Amino acid sequence: MSIRILPKEEIGKNELSKNGISHIPPVLFPDLNNLYQSRAERFQSLATPENPFSEYLLFAAHVTRAQQNALYKHPLMLDIMAILQQSMVANKPPLDCKTFIRTDHWHKLFASLITELAPVVPEQVKPALENLTKVSIHQLELMATALLNGEFSRVPLEQALFIWAALSLFWAQMASQIPGKATAENGEHRQFCPVCGSIPVSSVVQIGTNQGLRYLHCNLCETEWHVVRIKCSNCEQTKELDYWSLASEYAAIKAESCGDCGSYLKILYQERDAKVDAVADDLASLILDAKLEEEGFARSSINSFLFPCE
Repeated sequence: MSIRILPKEEIGKNELSKNGISHIPPVLFPDLNNLYQSRAERFQSLATPENPFSEYLLFAAHVTRAQQNALYKHPLMLDIMAILQQSMVANKPPLDCKTFIRTDHWHKLFASLITELAPVVPEQVKPALENLTKVSIHQLELMATALLNGEFSRVPLEQALFIWAALSLFWAQMASQIPGKATAENGEHRQFCPVCGSIPVSSVVQIGTNQGLRYLHCNLCETEWHVVRIKCSNCEQTKELDYWSLASEYAAIKAESCGDCGSYLKILYQERDAKVDAVADDLASLILDAKLEEEGFARSSINSFLFPCE
């Protein structure tokens, strides 16, 4: 199944009940009212003395709070309906990260983040921030394009996180304004976000209205999209799946590995811990990643706080 984003007026023209999936929301657009605040608090709570990554988790909390502040200092206005109509004609995600023409709004977000973080980040991080203040707009745009195209080796690791934090906030602001809905239909490429075309950071099995449903969480625009459980989110195979955890089989964080494509993705269970966060809990459970890599599996996702070296 694939997912298409449609403006409100187009929903009635489509048969949402096809394939018996009308009751399952294919896409959950980001709600930015408390996303970053809750994530920062989650980072803070996960930074326990027992966690070997506690210092980095506290740093991640600072970055997330800076995103929260930049969000309210720099609201975004745009003609999202025109963007949706164009994407329907082009048959592409409406905010395709590889082709969408960025405005200078994200520069304001970036500058706000750097200013906010300068006095609070660890001393070893401050040179990276200082260097970023000297980067030209042209060079900044080149690095942004490289990151959005997955060419991570073209951007210094110590700078990539801050650029992505601004890009992610920009994309999340846009995605949160989409007034339409989504429809699921026959197709492929369910491993990519239907809003921006990026890849997930992890997946979450939800509680509440969407009890028991798994949604992949976009690492760029914060959108979530439905992918059925017991199916590889990367290649959609179902036969060679295994589930790994560091605790019991009832752990709130597991990894689903696929013997067919050799990839894995974290699965977070809200029914076992209602406060799990797709980004924070993924980062805090890096020991699980190490175990999966020892077994020969590779991540099918990216956490912006841990870009790959190549």
